[in-house]
Amino acid sequence: MKNELPDIDFQRFWRRLQQTGLNAYEARSYLVLIGHPRFKALELAARAHVPRQKIYEVLDSLVEKGFAQVVQEKTKLFSAVEPGLAIPAYLARRARVLEQELKEHARMADGLVEDLNRSYSEGQEGRGTLDFLHIVNEPSQTAAHFRRMLSDVTEEYLEFSRPPYAVDPLQEQLVKQARQRGVACRLVFEGTPPLDEEQQQRIREYQAAGVEVRCADSLPMKLAVFDCSQGMIALLDPVITKPTWTSVVFVHRGMGQAMKGLFEEYWRRSAT
Repeated sequence: MKNELPDIDFQRFWRRLQQTGLNAYEARSYLVLIGHPRFKALELAARAHVPRQKIYEVLDSLVEKGFAQVVQEKTKLFSAVEPGLAIPAYLARRARVLEQELKEHARMADGLVEDLNRSYSEGQEGRGTLDFLHIVNEPSQTAAHFRRMLSDVTEEYLEFSRPPYAVDPLQEQLVKQARQRGVACRLVFEGTPPLDEEQQQRIREYQAAGVEVRCADSLPMKLAVFDCSQGMIALLDPVITKPTWTSVVFVHRGMGQAMKGLFEEYWRRSAT
């Protein structure tokens, strides 16, 4: 017979093909086909250690995925498609399918979110003692809360900004849009100049739009306050080794006023 892969290479390629998307039988059959010009189905089953009753299903799948082709002679024979053609084409097809599935999921989720939000609002009508506070640990949820409040702000937006960012305020178009609505926007960044050229350019754009920006040597927390009535505080977990931020989202005028007082103190001490 033709080239046989050494066992150590066979096992390594077998695992990598499964990571690409083939199942165990498909990966094993394809590797055997690669080393030979063509095989009858039952011959391949014996060589690839695939159950005889499964081999036609496996070969049909390999043909459908573009890894094998049928050579029609007196009896049906199967051969491997060149890996340099088969693997990229298969991954490209998978990417298109996944993209379409994600679009479909997003379309269905839009309607689902609307329906579930309605049910959620109805179910939350009986207020609890701490409904004005929410603890959020997941960065994408923190970003969603931030963007929602920034979209709704009408008078004033204040922020202590320090990395890492769930939302980088210098890259957030909603800040400029808030300023265009007449919202007073003031940001204090942790750290002192010099900033890199890209950051300087963004700050100049913000200042041209009327956003006030200052820098402080250090900030006690991450903070955003909207209309002095709602906002979020992000605190660094002091216990665990890996730095992790925990956000507290609040809707409470007294807390908003207290946080604005803290902001004003650091604003006074910070540099333009």
